[in-house]
This record gives sequence, structure tokens and C-alpha cells, in this order.
Amino acid sequence: MNRLFGAKNTAPKPTLHSAISNVDTHVESLDVKLAKLTAELTTYQQRMSKMRDGPGKSALKQKALKILQRRKMIESQRDQLQQQSWNMDQANMMTDNLKNVMTTVDVMKDTNKTLKKQYGKIDIDKIERMQDEMQDLMEMGNDIQESMSRSYDVPEDVDEAELDAELEALGEEADFESSLGLGAGREGAEGMPGFMVDEVPQFVDEPPQQGKVKEAAG
Repeated sequence: MNRLFGAKNTAPKPTLHSAISNVDTHVESLDVKLAKLTAELTTYQQRMSKMRDGPGKSALKQKALKILQRRKMIESQRDQLQQQSWNMDQANMMTDNLKNVMTTVDVMKDTNKTLKKQYGKIDIDKIERMQDEMQDLMEMGNDIQESMSRSYDVPEDVDEAELDAELEALGEEADFESSLGLGAGREGAEGMPGFMVDEVPQFVDEPPQQGKVKEAAG
């Protein structure tokens, strides 16, 4: 069967990159041939410049003419291959750009699906209600702070006349205690206040010594 219809070609298909590489390699080989032909023409030109006109010079001229024709043919072939390589380069660039565009489009599609899926789980109304609750809690906290920092009813304005009356009443009370002999019993020779010589509390084992009390008072 293979003899009749031929075997199936299993070789990998050539790619654009491989085709460009093959053409560039061929162009390089043609450049080598052109350089060799140019060198031969230079040699013939130098030899003919030293010869007189005659059959020998004419023979060299014919050889140089053939080399020149061959060089022009190779140059034409090289120019065609270079143009092909340029065209394939352009096609390759367009293919790469198209691949990049398709990749970008695929990424954008996936991102769009992900965003829709994520945003679909978010309830805007629930977020707004939560924001309202947070605002209410903040206002409640401010009210609590304001209530806790409120001062009690303490008279702010004190009249000087009221102060003088209070001081005068305290002075009269002291004079009254002195007249009754309470001040002398409560204060020592050094004028120690009565509250410092009062009875010793029950939780104290020993009564305070008079000398130490005087030192503390001094």
C-alpha cells in the first residue's frame, strides 16, 4: 500500500523561524561567493592594467566579463532572498503581536470572570446597613464619653463676701473653743494642732511618743 499511495510524512512541519534561519544561511553563503568573485575581478583588473592591448589582454577581459556576469546573477539572487527574509520577519512580528494580543484578551477574560464572581458575593445593601450601624455605634460611644466626663453640680462662682463670711465664722469658732479651754488641751506648747494629739486609734499597738510627734509637727 505504501508503494501505491506513499508513506505518510511524519516529519515536523517547518516553522517561520526555521524558514527565516535557512534563508539567512543561504544569503551568508552567497555573500562568501560574491566576495570571492570580487577578489578575482580585482586580480584580473590589476593584471590587465599592466598588459598591453593584444590577444592576452582580450582573453583576460573575457574571463573577467564572465565573472562579472556571474557576480551580478548571484547578487540578484541574494537580493531576492534578503527580500524574502524581510517579508518573513514582518510576518513573524505580526504573528508574535497577534499571539500577545490573544494572550492579553484571554487574561482579561479570566480577570473579568473572577471580578464578576467576587463582586457577585458582595451585598451592597448589607454594606450600607453595616456602615449605618457603625455610625450609630460611634455616636453612642460619643454620647457615653460625654456623659462620663460630665461634671457634677459644684458651685463655680464664689462671692468674695461669702468667702469673708466663711473665714469670719471659722475665726469665731476658734475663739469660742479657746474660751472653753479646748484649744489648750488639744494643742501642745509648740502649737501642735489638736488633730495630731487626738486619741490613738485602736489598730495602733503603742501610742506615739510626744517628742516624735513634735518633730513631725515641726
